[in-house]
Amino acid sequence: MEMGRRERKKVQTRRALSAAALRLFSEHGYDGVTVAQIADEADVSIATLFAHVPDGKEALIFDDGAERHVWLAAAVRDRPAGQSVLEALRRCLAGRGPFTADLPPDLRAKRDLIVSTPALREYSRRLWIAGEGPLAEAIAAESGRDPSDMTVRALARYVLEIPELAGVEPDPLAAMNAIFDLLESGWPESHEDT
Repeated sequence: MEMGRRERKKVQTRRALSAAALRLFSEHGYDGVTVAQIADEADVSIATLFAHVPDGKEALIFDDGAERHVWLAAAVRDRPAGQSVLEALRRCLAGRGPFTADLPPDLRAKRDLIVSTPALREYSRRLWIAGEGPLAEAIAAESGRDPSDMTVRALARYVLEIPELAGVEPDPLAAMNAIFDLLESGWPESHEDT
């Protein structure tokens, strides 16, 4: 299905705003940039900026998060036979965001900006956590449990917190793997049990 002129214009404006925000945040730091500067850099009015991104300047460099909900649920639903739900989610996350080493330079710069900027990290966290319902539904469907089951919801939430917790560590992938190891094995009673 082909987009109409109006939809194409919206996409172009959104991309221009995102590129302008990323460029300005990289040059001047997140706190050193105003919404007015971003609008000016993208050659749009402030009203147009807020029409496209009502959540404010931290939302400018992110998508709406819907895509991540789709690929997380797909990782659970489409995993190979014999692979656990947690292993499927581990593999899915390992190839994304702060956990992958082979990002192109432009995406690496964006990731580093997000990880180093508290407001952007918190916005990213909110996008991840918004996926709790869809992920819980996928986990429930694969485990034969109800999506409202506290253990299903907790597991979904724990997995969705991993990017925030592990993403700021010196070795994000190792930290992510340590968290998944804990989720897979449970908490030992004492240090000697490990």
